[in-house]
Amino acid sequence: MKEHPLEVTIVTGMSGAGRSSVADSLEDLGFFVIDNLPPSLIPKVAELAREGERPTRYALVVDVRSGAFMEELAAALSELRETGARTRVLFLNASDETLVRRFETSRRPHPLAASDRMSDGITRERELLEELKGQADLVIDTSNLNVHELRERVREIFSDDAQTGASLQASVVSFGYKHGVPLDVDLVFDCRFLPNPHWVERLRPLPGTDAKVRRYVLQQPVAKAFLEELTRLFELLLPAYEREGKSYLSIGVGCTGGRHRGVVIATELAKVLDKLKFPARVHHRDLDRE
Repeated sequence: MKEHPLEVTIVTGMSGAGRSSVADSLEDLGFFVIDNLPPSLIPKVAELAREGERPTRYALVVDVRSGAFMEELAAALSELRETGARTRVLFLNASDETLVRRFETSRRPHPLAASDRMSDGITRERELLEELKGQADLVIDTSNLNVHELRERVREIFSDDAQTGASLQASVVSFGYKHGVPLDVDLVFDCRFLPNPHWVERLRPLPGTDAKVRRYVLQQPVAKAFLEELTRLFELLLPAYEREGKSYLSIGVGCTGGRHRGVVIATELAKVLDKLKFPARVHHRDLDRE
């Protein structure tokens, strides 16, 4: 019987960004979930997990609100990696406006704003977690996601992970700059230099998934050259990221509105990654927006 290595996913991030929803989703996917676990106990949980017929996939929800917790979490992650456990840090983020609205709706006080304005507590927490966010393997911005969309996002990421066992998972998202750059991408490519189908009357109402739009974009010599350069770039980057232990790579491809050029190039980039043996999920964020 094949032995599966221990997998530990740390779920953390901003209060109000969706930790509970993510924990529920991971539990549905077969993770053994422990909520509100002090970082100092993480190595003990891993030790117990290696004994007997224990689950091999754990999701540990960590509420980090002090400098001491940050140090304990760093030490715990280092100890886990030294023992060969596969570890990932999932950081949940959201805009200040979104967090304020969620706390007002739930009528709960922010944990770091006992007697101050809610926005002050959010600011303090964001400053405290900034370093951890930068070190996270995966950042999900939940500002524009409802509960169902967040759970679907988690299911897409972690169910694929269970099936493929890939050490580096990639995702490509197309977007429109006029709707804002995604906050949770590692790399961003701007394809606004390509001729815009929006200015071709017969193509304007069609989405970038339409064959006519695709042909128009890809027949441009500069588009072909761009994709060739991206292929060379990712031939270099992907193995290097994998060697460094990066678990997730999120790539943004933007155009003006997010309906034409970005959609086409994002789809083609996913095909490039597939040929390089790093299959990627594709999401067109602004395809249906005006």
